[in-house]
Amino acid sequence: MKAIWKGTVIAESSETRIVENNHYFPPEDIKDKFFKPSEFTTRCPWKGKASYYDIEVEVKKMKMQHGSTQRQVTRPNQLKIM
Repeated sequence: MKAIWKGTVIAESSETRIVENNHYFPPEDIKDKFFKPSEFTTRCPWKGKASYYDIEVEVKKMKMQHGSTQRQVTRPNQLKIM
């Protein structure tokens, strides 16, 4: 599975996790240079706190705010997903 934004591969993995029809990439399979921490957060009653990242690709300096999320593990049986 590849995540492509504006023609640039920003993540690639053969081991994504599917949650609610969305693919989540393992942290080691994203290309860090495109992900910048955002101050934006949300909270879900069953998934916990979500921290977001802005995605920045140097194609006419385009930026997608809050384009990625990372969940913190709050229970031992939860998956750490990104």
